[in-house]
Amino acid sequence: MDAHHNDQKKNNLALWIFIGLIAGVIVGTLINLLTTSEFIKHYVEIAKYGSIIFLKFIKLIIGPLVLSTLVVGVAGIGDAGTVGRMGAKTIGWFIFASLMSLTLGLIIVNIFQPGLDFQNQISEAVASNLPKTDSFTLDHFIEQLIPENIFVALSSHKMVLQIVVFSVLFGLAVAAIGEKGLPIIRAMDSLAHVMLKLTNMIMWLAPLAVFSAISIVIAEKGVGIMVQYGKLILLFYFALLILWAILLSFGYLFVRKRVWTLLSHIKEPIILAFATASSESAYPKLLNQLERFGVNEKITSFVLPLGYSFNLDGSMMYMTFGSLLIAQAYGVDLTITQQITMLLVLMVTSKGIAAVPRASLVVIAATIAGFGIPEIGLAILLPVDQFLDMGRTATNVVGNAVATVAVSRMEGEEIHT
Repeated sequence: MDAHHNDQKKNNLALWIFIGLIAGVIVGTLINLLTTSEFIKHYVEIAKYGSIIFLKFIKLIIGPLVLSTLVVGVAGIGDAGTVGRMGAKTIGWFIFASLMSLTLGLIIVNIFQPGLDFQNQISEAVASNLPKTDSFTLDHFIEQLIPENIFVALSSHKMVLQIVVFSVLFGLAVAAIGEKGLPIIRAMDSLAHVMLKLTNMIMWLAPLAVFSAISIVIAEKGVGIMVQYGKLILLFYFALLILWAILLSFGYLFVRKRVWTLLSHIKEPIILAFATASSESAYPKLLNQLERFGVNEKITSFVLPLGYSFNLDGSMMYMTFGSLLIAQAYGVDLTITQQITMLLVLMVTSKGIAAVPRASLVVIAATIAGFGIPEIGLAILLPVDQFLDMGRTATNVVGNAVATVAVSRMEGEEIHT
């Protein structure tokens, strides 16, 4: 009875999130068409709090959630050998999926050449609002990877990678001391359950967050932008569709027809990720839903936090897509060797990008500069980046769900619902 009641609540939430999405589109369109720019400014000022509050709550739970689930997961696996083996399979899968996504982006842009529509269209005004970029250095990567202080890492949502590294080492150490480590495992397990409960409570703010995020974008940009950029948006979503098809085919190889059940299980995290354009907002829910689908807790709590740092398939595709589109708009002709080099550079620079909205733009800016493509070209993508970000973030969720199921099957785990 209780399970049924929970399912009922879940479906209600998914429905409310969807209602928030549709209402946001309608309200945004009306405000854009019927009011003054002054009013739009005021509306944005007020409405933004809907998503700010929700995302702040999500950031609040992400650190402790990753820490507790990963420590329990690693300690449960036990020995370093098994963790190493699972880690190797996981990272291997991520590299394969990332290369595939990057290559798909490269192929689509070369076939359809969307950048040609944007020659001579770059506004200097927009370009001044570009995010500041740090070029990728080994120092920067190591700094992001190894925590000096775990409490600092826990207090900053940008340091998920550091929390992952600490949790894996800590989990191994806990497993190594045997009996004495049991109280810690129990405490961490309780903490994980508390955090998931908290997630369920916070999730009721999601419909509001979705409404505010969508209505703001449309109130500011108007439906007109969809027309001007329609071809680019359609092409990008067409490419995402192909990526989904490829990812789900891999899912099919591992779980056969149950891949459709998987998809229906993760529809809520997908809608959430789509509307807020933040992988973070979908993470706790995805963790929950994959366990409901029947993936062993040890595996989800190991693969997902890593995937969240390393396996962002939608974002990967956007990087080659965006970089080459800007090159085309500027008439920079890259040879196939240069394109493949760029693909490999992106493969490295994108690892450990914080899963925050707009992070992909920073990576693109850092990469294209090295290939003689003007960074100011990002201004082409900026007006619609929000719409593209929504699609690629939802794709990241699908990619990580499939990766988790794949690793689970490679580990020889049966998936029971």
